[in-house]
Amino acid sequence: MGRTRKRSTLANRAIVASAALILGGGGLVAVNTYASAGEGWSWSGQENEQTQTKNAGAEISTIDCPEVANDIREVPDQARPEVDGELAKMDSQITDAYKQFADQKEEIERDPQLAQNAILNPLKDKRTASIERISIAIGRSGQPPQGLDSLAQCSLRGDDNADNQGDQNGDQNNDDGQNDGQDGGQDGDQNGGQDDNQGDDQGNDDGQGDDQGNGGGQAGNGPEAADFVDIQSVQPNVQQPQQRRGGSRGSFATECGTNENGKFNPDNVIVAPGVSNGAHHMHDYVGNQANDAFASDDDLANGDTTCQNQGDKSTYYWPVLRLQNGQNENDADADGGGKDQNVGEIQTPSEVTLNFVGNPVSKVTAMPRFLRIITGDAKAFVNGDANANASWSCTGFEDRQLKDKYPICPEGSQVVRSFKFQSCWDGQNTDSANHRTHVAFADENGNCGNGFQAIPQLVQRIVYDVPPGPGFAVDSFPEQLHKPITDHGDFINVFDENLMNKVVNCINNGQKCQ
Repeated sequence: MGRTRKRSTLANRAIVASAALILGGGGLVAVNTYASAGEGWSWSGQENEQTQTKNAGAEISTIDCPEVANDIREVPDQARPEVDGELAKMDSQITDAYKQFADQKEEIERDPQLAQNAILNPLKDKRTASIERISIAIGRSGQPPQGLDSLAQCSLRGDDNADNQGDQNGDQNNDDGQNDGQDGGQDGDQNGGQDDNQGDDQGNDDGQGDDQGNGGGQAGNGPEAADFVDIQSVQPNVQQPQQRRGGSRGSFATECGTNENGKFNPDNVIVAPGVSNGAHHMHDYVGNQANDAFASDDDLANGDTTCQNQGDKSTYYWPVLRLQNGQNENDADADGGGKDQNVGEIQTPSEVTLNFVGNPVSKVTAMPRFLRIITGDAKAFVNGDANANASWSCTGFEDRQLKDKYPICPEGSQVVRSFKFQSCWDGQNTDSANHRTHVAFADENGNCGNGFQAIPQLVQRIVYDVPPGPGFAVDSFPEQLHKPITDHGDFINVFDENLMNKVVNCINNGQKCQ
């Protein structure tokens, strides 16, 4: 894509504010609601046996597959390209199955056996073959993983939090919401999600997505009315660890712009290197301009950067945020965009701040060059909240953070996305098989676990000027239904040695530098 979207115009603000939902009496009222709130079914296949479970007030809305990557702990270097390729292929298999499900949803509701025969069984066969190839690849030069075949079976499930609609303004404290993501911060039932039966026609009078089978959102697969909450109804919930003697109180800010030049792609070089459209959703990029699926460390080291300090060639990327205003983007017919049910007008942030901060109980050590960190979970809606870590809020209300809701901000306030990245490193690896275990979060007091050492913590804040009300969503894998809990950020450290030393010294000496 070559176009950068400007911040929303007054006309767009009027379109979205009038077409979506209205706020009244402290709650959300849908202008148009789903025509039927009847009973739905969910299916969970065990081998070839179908289990049907009646869910009152719920409708099947997505495909739920176990995350195979989380159970792969060791991958020999020789096997990594093949393993990463197969994992990316499994994501594509789910995407294709979800599209088939969405196209046949009405038929499936009439004939439950169709889901098993036409979607779940073929998907299981494909996943079984990919898992076998992964095990063979790892086994050629290491110990093959055990038990992965049990993860082949997927199920259909509902976005079935209908019973909790009256509680959508409650349980927002999320266990303080800002403890660096150690517990995912969810008080609600992640497997329940939000009610699929509201918000089906959020301003889509132009016919985009109204009848595409899943309700809600311009693409027909979310977001829903229940994915939003009035920030003014949320109680302050942010707590910070107490600073102690021996801690590192400084900070270093790097200014890399807001992606004004419009660098977007649906790749993810960390989790799916060498695979085009490995993310199945579009990313914003700031910093390194060489980042795509095929970028090597050398490519990143030699790439241009949007950062003012040219010693920082790091890459910072995250899913784009789109305005659900009925306007098509240039990627409406492209991978990662409309082909993956990510539609609407991409919003350029009004502000992006990238700060590296210290540890409340210890000094920090330098990050290794090309360290890769993913924070949050792009599949948290079906995976559960264990790795969910993005926070949502509004300017003027940032002592109130949300993880499983988008905020409705009052007039004059802007939407804020925040990411606190892992701040403990194992001292050896720049990546790991599941892209998580080489880094970790500090505990609630700021201590790193055994064998881990404190590193500068990236704190990323992205601000958007969007219309008040529930008219926006982040890009996601199609089956994740644009849920706010799936938000995530990616970072590859490409600081040069001198600048990284400056960062460490600045933080450890209690200074504020840039």
